[in-house]
Amino acid sequence: MCAELRERIGARPVYITCDIDAVDPAYAPGTGTPVPGGLTAREALGLVRGLGGLRVCGGDLVEYCPPLDHADITAHLSAYLVWEMLALIALQH
Repeated sequence: MCAELRERIGARPVYITCDIDAVDPAYAPGTGTPVPGGLTAREALGLVRGLGGLRVCGGDLVEYCPPLDHADITAHLSAYLVWEMLALIALQH
């Protein structure tokens, strides 16, 4: 899937938005709309990492809800996803 995205986007600038409620609540319970059957943490990280080579100009992560995040599971995954987005930007310089 990432290869197809890279092909379609080409050299255009890209802004990445990660919506944490796309991740299965077993891996990210801290969201207001948990839906079983979402991405695993590994799949979410792989998706962001798979965007390497694109001209990433920025990104964000949305739908994180700290009061629902028992044991900071979602916080850790969210931070790592944002770190991966920053790494994609840093790779260009």
